[in-house]
Amino acid sequence: MARNKEALVLLLDVGPSMHGALPEVEKVCSMLMQKKLIYGKSDEVGVVLFGTEDTDNDLEKEVGGYEHTVVIRSIKVVDGETVEVVQNIPRGTSPGDFMDAIVVGIDMLIKKFGATNKGKKRLCLITDAQCPIKDPYEGTKEGQVDTISQQMKAHGIRLDCVIFREPEITCHSVMGENDRLLDYFSKRTIAKIIRVDSATSLLGALKTRNISPVTVFRGDLEISSNMKIKVWVYKKTSEEKFPTLKKYSDKAPASDKFATHEVKVDFEYKSSEDPEKVIPPEQRIKGYRYGPQVVPISLSEWEAVKFKPEKSIKLLGFTDASNILRHYYMKDVYTFIPEPGNKKAMVAASAIARAMVEMNKSAILRCVWRQGQGNAVIGVLTPNISLMDNVPDSFYFNVLPFAEDVREFQFPSFSSLPSSWQPNEEQQEAADNLVRMLDLAPSGRQEMLQPDFTPNPVLERFYHFLDLKSKQPEADVPPLDRSLKRITEPDPYLFSRGKSLIDNFHKQFELKENPKRKKSARRAWREKQSLQIEEVGKDGEASGNLIEDSSATKVEKIGDLNPIQDFEAMMARRDSSKWVHRAIEKMQNYVSDLLENSYEGDVYPKALECFGALRKGCIIEQEPREFNRFLMDLYEKWKTTDIANFFDLLLSKNITLISKKEAEESDVTEEEVKNFPVKSELASQ
Repeated sequence: MARNKEALVLLLDVGPSMHGALPEVEKVCSMLMQKKLIYGKSDEVGVVLFGTEDTDNDLEKEVGGYEHTVVIRSIKVVDGETVEVVQNIPRGTSPGDFMDAIVVGIDMLIKKFGATNKGKKRLCLITDAQCPIKDPYEGTKEGQVDTISQQMKAHGIRLDCVIFREPEITCHSVMGENDRLLDYFSKRTIAKIIRVDSATSLLGALKTRNISPVTVFRGDLEISSNMKIKVWVYKKTSEEKFPTLKKYSDKAPASDKFATHEVKVDFEYKSSEDPEKVIPPEQRIKGYRYGPQVVPISLSEWEAVKFKPEKSIKLLGFTDASNILRHYYMKDVYTFIPEPGNKKAMVAASAIARAMVEMNKSAILRCVWRQGQGNAVIGVLTPNISLMDNVPDSFYFNVLPFAEDVREFQFPSFSSLPSSWQPNEEQQEAADNLVRMLDLAPSGRQEMLQPDFTPNPVLERFYHFLDLKSKQPEADVPPLDRSLKRITEPDPYLFSRGKSLIDNFHKQFELKENPKRKKSARRAWREKQSLQIEEVGKDGEASGNLIEDSSATKVEKIGDLNPIQDFEAMMARRDSSKWVHRAIEKMQNYVSDLLENSYEGDVYPKALECFGALRKGCIIEQEPREFNRFLMDLYEKWKTTDIANFFDLLLSKNITLISKKEAEESDVTEEEVKNFPVKSELASQ
């Protein structure tokens, strides 16, 4: 078997105690097969059921025993039939012995591939481990595990075990013994044991796509010019994306079995002056806009100007871990491990990692992963102390932003808000209780929505639909599966359990129905005009003229030439309810850009006029909160800058917050308008 292919044998417990979980087992196994058809169509899969009424396996025929274990699919290349097999798993009637199933699975792999440890061979066991294991003919159960483990090591066979038990199940002596045996497996061979207690976690517990680890860097971590540690770097997390869609041609004859159906795309560049003339590559050059002109830069010049650092990882220094804020982390996460088999590297890396933990420090690194990368990244290295004796200490690495990558969003402080906008003690207690009630890790249960056990519902739905479409080309998109819906929607169990706390939270906060807005004079005039247009429309030709004139004034953005007229035209549009909010947003952005790009107040008069038009429009359209929020945000942002004197002009023109007296929708009183801190604070600067 090729090294990049996998042979997998599914060992599925179908005994009576597993009947409630089998629908979810069918889903996770079918997802596994669907992904293999996309990413590993040469992989081979076999399926073994244990806990069945019948017995059908080679070992039972050859040596006897291994009862209630059935091979329903021998090891073959994965295909559509495999998906159907795991989607319709028969229910068993007998207690399941997972030890027999493991031995049958090993026997299948050895007979199929012989005495070799090449390739990837894996057993995947899904059980609740509630049924007793038969005593071996000789020795102890632990001795049986040792014998099986030796065979697995000799043939390079791994074991993944998923133990599914709902939280209501009470642990008993048989379950305890089975857990101990499975844990013993993990110590004696390459085995991973995962315990889950919900259907959603079961969907994510079985890795439906195995991605081989590939190093992004192998080399020295340079502590100084005369001290270097050999490290390997892998990606720890990376976003899983949709499979790449291929262009497919149906022009090849149906009888041609070797047709690739490949589509090739060629581009031609032609002159705008002579559309028939094709411009060859040597006559084309890229240009970059620089002000009003376009600066041409040849390929050789572009190569010369590129930054070409040497492949390396260098330590720049250490900083307190508290200085690295969580929102600084960018892109994927990497893991640094000492070079395997290099004891000196392991000791040095462990010493640095433990010193960083004791001193609460993080390291700042400069990284160039490969030669000719064209850029260098700066990132933070955090220690990861191993809890296992046979696993060395390691590090996690996150890329940090440069100044150009940081986005600043400034908001007014809560402490500056009026006391009426801040919660009282009862309201705060109700909010605290609500947060505690919605804890995703309630006592006695595993934490819900753990990243390791939570599949992406969008991807899983896509794989399911792709399988459905392959069988039924005219099939509609099915609704989201119930198990996947639990990932995207709140858990009804949590909300039903805390209904009294939710009701109390509602009582503590006054909820008012949003009243229907009163018609402003301007809005009433517009409605009158639209009625007139409808009446004229009955006369036929006149209607067309009026409508044509109306469509000619459909402004969609605010320009520099007549910003106020553009704003008023957008506010006047009634072909959609979105235009009022869009006009306000566009004018806010326009005013902000004016002030940011001003030089010694050269655009203040224009910004002042736009501010006045914006305030007037918000009063007419009953949108005072939008204006008040915008004004307060601008003030908080620029009150300590050179632009602060612009607010003197606003006050001189009586352009301030909109009070409740001017617009009913406002939540600002006359007193708060008078105390708006613009005037007093600017005067004291």
